[in-house]
Amino acid sequence: MGIRVTQPGLLTTVQDLGRTKGLAQGFSPSGVMDQWSAIQGNLLVNNVENEAVLEYSILGPTVTFSTPAVIAVTGGVVNAKLNGTQIHENQAIEVNSEDVLEIGPLTQGRYGYLAVSGGLQVDSILASKATSLRYGLGGFKGRALKTGDFLATVEPKPVIAEPEKRKIAVSSHDTDQTVLIRVTEGPQFAQFEAETITAFTNQQFKISKNADRMGLRLEGQPLSVANVPEMLSEATVAGGIQVPKNGQPIVLMADRQTTGGYPVIGVVASVDLPTIAQLVPGQVVRFKMISLTQSQQALADQKGQLKQIKQTFDALNPKVSRKTATKISRLFR
Repeated sequence: MGIRVTQPGLLTTVQDLGRTKGLAQGFSPSGVMDQWSAIQGNLLVNNVENEAVLEYSILGPTVTFSTPAVIAVTGGVVNAKLNGTQIHENQAIEVNSEDVLEIGPLTQGRYGYLAVSGGLQVDSILASKATSLRYGLGGFKGRALKTGDFLATVEPKPVIAEPEKRKIAVSSHDTDQTVLIRVTEGPQFAQFEAETITAFTNQQFKISKNADRMGLRLEGQPLSVANVPEMLSEATVAGGIQVPKNGQPIVLMADRQTTGGYPVIGVVASVDLPTIAQLVPGQVVRFKMISLTQSQQALADQKGQLKQIKQTFDALNPKVSRKTATKISRLFR
């Protein structure tokens, strides 16, 4: 029992928060592009934060449920319909057997997510269910979904009390034509000339059409690397801003290579990674340098928001009496 794909959408894959345990073996982490939206989706349906979800880009899939479940659609804005009736994003929705969900095209943002109560039942490889398309690894047969694919879900439907009260009003996509992205100093920051640093922070960069899950190529006045010493390849990080010889920066994302030989002028603050991931070609970014301490504090504030959301939802769950809890615990001794 589970989900049948009747229309796959664009680049719809099974993803979680990434395959971090495979980095030493040369496997890119993959995972969702917008962790904030994926985690919110899982919280809405009472899953753990790292549970696998469906990620789609530009155009969402159409799926048919063969068993009851609770779902949530998060991320970029869509006009999703359940059995032809429009539903709201960012809230828990109950579905029944034979219900049809049509997510459709994104009207804002670039990536969207479908979370299902109990999670998607695919094999875990290197401690992750994420799809790595470059290696044909993980997720559903290591590839994007196709028409007719069937994804198993948990049965019977997990009990979720008062799903209609499980709503979230916070999103990660920014519709402004120019978006401010916070960055910290990269490993090679000090090797760039002062004029190049000024150009990096003062000018605007356009998101290129050649932006994908590996990296976001930016277009702007080229940054000079003429006096940056040649370097050996070193480990990459999410949000690292490489400057190749043509001077056009590349922001490394989920499917990035594990090592790279281009100098890194800055690193996108973790709290802003979901925002830059959701930008579409033609949108413009400006970078603002902040300290590592400021970046850590911003991330801590975001985690505090998630903690408050989780506490609110946990309060909706039915309480188990102490006597009942004791009886249950004895069954597993």
